[in-house]
Amino acid sequence: MDVFEGLNSAQIDAVKVIDGPMMIIAGAGSGKTKVLTHRTANLINNGVDPFNILALTFTNKAAKEMKHRISSMVGENEARNIWMGTFHSIFAKILRFEHQKIGYPSNFTIYDTQDSKSVIKSIIKEKKLDDKLYKPGIVYNRISAAKNSLISAKNYIESNEIKSSDRSTGRPFIGEIYLSYQNKCFRSGAMDFDDLLFKTNVLLQQYPEVLYKYQEKFKYILVDEYQDTNHAQYLIVKSLAARFENICVVGDDAQSIYSFRGANIQNILNFRKDYPDYKLFKLEQNYRSTKTIVNAANSIIKLNKDQIKKKVWTSNIDGEKIKILKAYSDNEEGKIIANHIFEEANNQKTAFYNFAILYRTNAQSRSFEESLRKLNIPYKIFGGLSFYQRKEIKDLLAYFRLSANLKDEESLKRIINYPKRGIGLTTLNKALICANHNNVSIWDVLVNPNKFGFILNGATKAKIESFITMIKHFNSIINKDEAYNVALEIAKQSEIIKNLSTDKTPEGIVRFENIQELLNGIQEFSKSNEQEDKITLADFMLDVALLTDADNENEEDNNKVSMMTIHASKGLEFQYIYIVGLEENLFPSQLSLNSRNDLEEERRLFYVALTRAKNKATLSYSASRFKWGNFINCEPSRFIEELDPAFVIESYSKNTFEQKKVKQESLSSSKNIFIKPQRNLKRIKKTTSSIPIDSSEMSKIKIGSEVLHERFGKGKIIEIQGTFPNTKATVFFPSSGQKQLLLKFAKLQLIKN
Repeated sequence: MDVFEGLNSAQIDAVKVIDGPMMIIAGAGSGKTKVLTHRTANLINNGVDPFNILALTFTNKAAKEMKHRISSMVGENEARNIWMGTFHSIFAKILRFEHQKIGYPSNFTIYDTQDSKSVIKSIIKEKKLDDKLYKPGIVYNRISAAKNSLISAKNYIESNEIKSSDRSTGRPFIGEIYLSYQNKCFRSGAMDFDDLLFKTNVLLQQYPEVLYKYQEKFKYILVDEYQDTNHAQYLIVKSLAARFENICVVGDDAQSIYSFRGANIQNILNFRKDYPDYKLFKLEQNYRSTKTIVNAANSIIKLNKDQIKKKVWTSNIDGEKIKILKAYSDNEEGKIIANHIFEEANNQKTAFYNFAILYRTNAQSRSFEESLRKLNIPYKIFGGLSFYQRKEIKDLLAYFRLSANLKDEESLKRIINYPKRGIGLTTLNKALICANHNNVSIWDVLVNPNKFGFILNGATKAKIESFITMIKHFNSIINKDEAYNVALEIAKQSEIIKNLSTDKTPEGIVRFENIQELLNGIQEFSKSNEQEDKITLADFMLDVALLTDADNENEEDNNKVSMMTIHASKGLEFQYIYIVGLEENLFPSQLSLNSRNDLEEERRLFYVALTRAKNKATLSYSASRFKWGNFINCEPSRFIEELDPAFVIESYSKNTFEQKKVKQESLSSSKNIFIKPQRNLKRIKKTTSSIPIDSSEMSKIKIGSEVLHERFGKGKIIEIQGTFPNTKATVFFPSSGQKQLLLKFAKLQLIKN
């Protein structure tokens, strides 16, 4: 096969180069994987032994795809001899070959994150440290960051600066835990993922003969996604390439979005300093997106100062302008997007797998999941569990379920010792045996231990009695107060909120945000049904049970809308992209507003999101969101304002974005889903007249009557119960589904055609 076939002139120029350092800046959708594979094939066609080629990627998927393509050009026998894989897989291979140098067995174990945290947990217990202060997740992240910065346990302990930092957080013994952790791993013949990088650096630095061996072996080095390399990866690559300097790095500084994982954008920006005689190639033709999307993305990324200049272009069609959707609340945002996907899929006769919803944080998925389910739109979540399947959500829901139904055994088993209250697995197992023996529930055994022969010591008995008292209290209020008030009290008194709020690791913050989002959802559920007498937590639980009831779906059916964080979307593409939650302090994140570097990374993240779209991109934001039971006004993201107005539906004046309060615009039908921010909104005249429903109009209300609601839009009455003033009507709204409303509060208007 001709390795230059199907390449444009810029790609051919990059593929042709054999020797010397070179950097390929590959704009979004410009075919960087094709260039990498064709260049590797060209090296082999020009006499380079595949055994002398090292190709490093960030995902196994990318490595397999590249090797498959190379096989089609040079043959499988040649392709299989290339050292191609992820950084971790390649370095693990080297460490197994050289295990004796660093004192490890050749078959050393590789610990995953949970293994590592388990070891750390045991060390904290052995050292009799406060496990609430020294949480395994916090300690693990601290150790991981140190290793990625090539700081050993010994150096960690000897650093006054690091010790001072740990003392300031109230954790002065992290260094000792780090040292014990490394010793335990070593005695167990185990490395964690960070060790694979750390130990490779140690190997190459301390054993010059080993470094020389692999420099001779890897005469040609190719690195994909170079902008995502961290300090440890950078030093390994630089060391291996130092002898021949036949290094080719491919990446895009505009797509550097992983600084939270230790990625350093300076690695790609400073490549020319490391290799002054390097050759630079720019792949600027985008094959993925429409002209509108490409030009809009260019208009955003040009605002970053820290970048390698390039001008991405495309010969594709102009395409539709980018639409901006505004919602009154985050729940309404979910409905708007779900309705739009439903209509787009039907109007364009396209499959659901062509659609993707991208958000800044996983906690945002809730409103979109609920809205998609109500329209029977299948979906799948990448990079995370379904919102209601996440552990912290299941934990709090288990409290709700047990409070409503004291016989719910699975919920009881889940939460009896969460947060920890000293009721161990041994005690629980004994209670379960008693329950099975007497054919009663575990709750019955715990409430009447003597009756069922459940023998307890004094301390354990007191802890169980305290738990029972708490659950009985929850049970007594669950149907007496509003859903949100009860949910918040349970979340607080159970100490779930306290437990999660003390964990300041990235993972801990996400779990805490998810609990907040669940409570927000309960408040929104209550508000959306406020015309009824009272919305209880039991009402919400029924609604959730219907939403999360597992369907017997065909796992091989991939016709589903994709939902993921923007970080998880990197490297993917879809026909239709929805970037949601574009609000200040959410996207860009509030944590990014303290420095130019952080804000520029957020802007790169938006650039990545926008360039995932092939045909059409849609942006949305909410004018208000729930925060701990209260509505807060939201300001549209600066990224919306930064977009060149030529590529969006309409331009936005500054005054629009300074408005602090936004009135809700009702969704009168599924076709009126585009609510555009504009300065002078005028009420649209309706084609039908309407009159308020009061006692004098009750005789005109009947099943089949069409009515108008200020929030849910137009609907049809499908059931009527009771007599005025306690008449309830069940109304079906196309935009929101079925609602039961108390007519004296509903403020419905009867439509007269």
